[in-house]
Amino acid sequence: MKSINNVIEQADDVALTHSFQDACSNKEFYDYAFSLNVNEEVLKKYTSRLEDCFDEYKNCQNCQNLSECKNKVQGYKYTPEKDHELINFSYVACKKLEKKLHDTAYQANIEVFEMPKDIKEATLKNLYKDDKARLPVIKYFKEFIDNYSNEEKPKGLYLTGSFGSGKTYLVAALFNEMAKKGVKSALIYYPEFLRSLKSSFQSNYNEKFDYIKKAPLLLLDDIGAENCSAWSRDEVLGPILQYRMESHLPTFFTSNLTMDELETALAITSSPADKVKARRIIERIKQLTITIELISKNRRQ
Repeated sequence: MKSINNVIEQADDVALTHSFQDACSNKEFYDYAFSLNVNEEVLKKYTSRLEDCFDEYKNCQNCQNLSECKNKVQGYKYTPEKDHELINFSYVACKKLEKKLHDTAYQANIEVFEMPKDIKEATLKNLYKDDKARLPVIKYFKEFIDNYSNEEKPKGLYLTGSFGSGKTYLVAALFNEMAKKGVKSALIYYPEFLRSLKSSFQSNYNEKFDYIKKAPLLLLDDIGAENCSAWSRDEVLGPILQYRMESHLPTFFTSNLTMDELETALAITSSPADKVKARRIIERIKQLTITIELISKNRRQ
């Protein structure tokens, strides 16, 4: 008499066979499964998982872009692979994800502090080149890219102008282009960065400060919009500018203020001592940059 275990095993085997034969009634699945060049008895054991793989394989064939991905893990497909007479299963990046990862690998060279992450998507191709107000900036960018090398560092830019004219996007587009050439950069929303820095005195203050100070390319965005204090001027901005000036590191600023207006803001008070300190900051900025004024329509509207 057959043991109960043998009966159960035979019943399971019959069920597996029926399940596999049913799946193989779909010729596409049949071709997909047998393309592994594995014995049919082995394939039967993995019927359910092979069906999952086949479903994701078909999803990929019909997919137009990553945002429409129907697989369980976006951008990946559950994939079988022959291992002698066994089958291993793993999630493999699809071609669209591989292309995206390849096309955006340069973004690892860009650090963004307190700014929208999509600023890393800014490109020179998307600049409004029909806007004549932007032509001096675009001309400067071309010269900067052409002249930048490890030995020679062009001056940075103080980009002042009207609210919403796209100053930040412009500089971000330049930094992204430089990132594709392997140049690292940091884009800082300056007012929020100061608040963050002040609250991190007991944790990673030095780490944050040193990274900003030493970044090969640096943008201090919206300078002059912060609540200026003696601390932010003398203990943060001053040392950053001094280090970058001595190290010949290109430094960029965007601001709604002219240099003269920024000097007034940095003075904080009307005392002679504060005026001297503000003047010293402005002189450092002038040594680090050229100034371009951008008066353009508000592109945020």
